[in-house]
Amino acid sequence: MGGEIIIVLCIFGSIFGIAYLHYSTRNKERLALIEKGMDAGIFKQSRETPPVWKILVLNIALLLMGIGTGILIALMLQETVGYNDALYPGIIFLMAGTGLLTGFFLTRKLVK
Repeated sequence: MGGEIIIVLCIFGSIFGIAYLHYSTRNKERLALIEKGMDAGIFKQSRETPPVWKILVLNIALLLMGIGTGILIALMLQETVGYNDALYPGIIFLMAGTGLLTGFFLTRKLVK
């Protein structure tokens, strides 16, 4: 019982450590730029990029479409050929990955 608690504490400690390191380093970099008299505006994102929610919705939609297509293809292969071993997970992951790859290219096209 004590082992599960230690694992959960290690996971949360790792997440906290990574977040703390990221934000403290970012703050130090900005302060160093300000001390040198340089503009710290390089950290601001330009307004030309699409909002994050549009990219997220696009990627989630393509992921779910890939999973649905994977289930459909696996069902058709099972009915016609008769494969059973690891057919569903393999095809589902393959099509979900294809959907995410398509989402990556569409997101890159949106940003440009």
